[in-house]
Amino acid sequence: MSVREEFDDWATSGRDRGMEERHWHTAKHALARMPVEAGDTVLDLGCGSGYAGRALRDTKDAGRIYGLDGSPEMAHNAAGYTQDPQVSYVVGDFGSLPFGDDTIDHVWSMEAFYYAAAPHETLAEIARVLRPGGTFYCAVNYYEENVHSHAWQEKISIEMTRWDRDQYREAFRDAGLHVAEQDTIPDREITIPAEAEFPTENWDTRAEMVERYREFGTLLTVGVAP
Repeated sequence: MSVREEFDDWATSGRDRGMEERHWHTAKHALARMPVEAGDTVLDLGCGSGYAGRALRDTKDAGRIYGLDGSPEMAHNAAGYTQDPQVSYVVGDFGSLPFGDDTIDHVWSMEAFYYAAAPHETLAEIARVLRPGGTFYCAVNYYEENVHSHAWQEKISIEMTRWDRDQYREAFRDAGLHVAEQDTIPDREITIPAEAEFPTENWDTRAEMVERYREFGTLLTVGVAP
C-alpha cells in the first residue's frame, strides 16, 4: 500500500483528528519554540489535519501557511477544518516540493518525516526551499532510542525510516542544514495509571509507560539553512 492509500484510509475513517489529539501534548511545546515572526511563510510537511499551521497563525501571526500532505483525503479534510484564507493545502511528494528556491521561512513536520520514501532527498528539498536563516523543526516519536515505538512498523504497510539521534544530525548536515539543537520533549499530560492497574491493554508495566512518555517523549531536531 502506498502512502497515499494508507493515509486516505486514515482520513476517511476519521483518524486524522485522532492524530492531532495524540500529538498535541508535545507538538505545542515545539511549535512555541519556533522563531516564527509576523508574516513569515511556513510549510507544514505532512500536515494531516492541519492543526500545526492553524496554531502558528493563531499564536505567532504567521503569514502564509502551506500544508502539504501525500494524501488527497487528508488535505481535503484539513481544508474543511480551516476557516482562514491565509492557510492552504496541497497534495505533494516529500521528495519534490512544489515551491521555488528560498521561498519558505520555516518548515515544520510532526510524525511525518519518517514516511518519506527517500529521507535524504526530502532534506535536500527542505534545504532548497528554505530562505537563508530559515528553520526546519522535525519532531518524531518513532526513533531508534525510543524502543517502545519500534513495533509501530508492524502495524503499517509503509516502510518507515527509524534513525537514531546521531543519524538525524548527520543527515541534516549532509543536506547543508546546520543543527541548531536536538532534544526530547516529554509528554507530561498523558495519564499514567497507578501501578496496581497494570498490565493494561497496551502496557505490561507502569515503568515502561513512564519511560515511553516521561523519558523518551518526542525527539526534536532543528536545522537552520545557511
